[in-house]
Amino acid sequence: MIKLVACDIDGTLLQGEDEAIANAVFHEITRLQRRGIQFCPASGRQYSSLRRLFAPVADSLYYLCDNGAVVFGPGAHGAVLAKEAMDQQSALKLSREIIAASDCEVMISGVDTSYLCPKHSDMVELVRDFVGNNVSVIACPEDIPEQIIKVSAYCRHDAREEEHGALSRWKDTFHMALGGGPWLDFTIADKGIGLKNLCDALRTAPDEVMAFGDNYNDVPMLELAGTAYIMDSAAPPLRRMFPKHCSKVEEVLARL
Repeated sequence: MIKLVACDIDGTLLQGEDEAIANAVFHEITRLQRRGIQFCPASGRQYSSLRRLFAPVADSLYYLCDNGAVVFGPGAHGAVLAKEAMDQQSALKLSREIIAASDCEVMISGVDTSYLCPKHSDMVELVRDFVGNNVSVIACPEDIPEQIIKVSAYCRHDAREEEHGALSRWKDTFHMALGGGPWLDFTIADKGIGLKNLCDALRTAPDEVMAFGDNYNDVPMLELAGTAYIMDSAAPPLRRMFPKHCSKVEEVLARL
């Protein structure tokens, strides 16, 4: 019996040029909640950004944020159910390397604030207005006033180049994942760790979870869940890994 649905956002609920969640998704979330099935967005996005995206049902959801680094409960100001903080000194060193890299900007994540040391003013507008995060501008990484849960490189040329370039040495220290488009994310958590923490908080077994994803950073979550769907648009190796495929999440939810 499914008790929890965990769902990736970009490339899964939002496809192509989509910027808003379909109303049909909100309808299915509400219907399933009436049956006792909880819904959890699982994303590299920040808590506040996800709440804005899911505004019609925001107070009723659980949230797996920053690629599993922090998990929030429901409510207008949901409690932090789990947090996986990076080693602060290592995270600061990584942040300085990103700043020093040509054509890269750094975004340092706390629980619900993105800290920026912008080289160009458009970085603030991008993260605050387009991504929808709470933003604080700081002079240097050492000025961050809280534990670091994620460090992201915004690569103006190609994040894949940095994934295999100088920053790749950090993959032995942190989980490294392409976050979509120009973003390259570093955490000690992944979506599988985040989902396991949420299952523990809810006393829900992983085999009672249905999960949806489309990319390699979703694999730990999909492997943990008892029922896993990969999107039809996913890379062929991912479609071979997971036999259940779909084109729209809401169509699968409607069958629950």
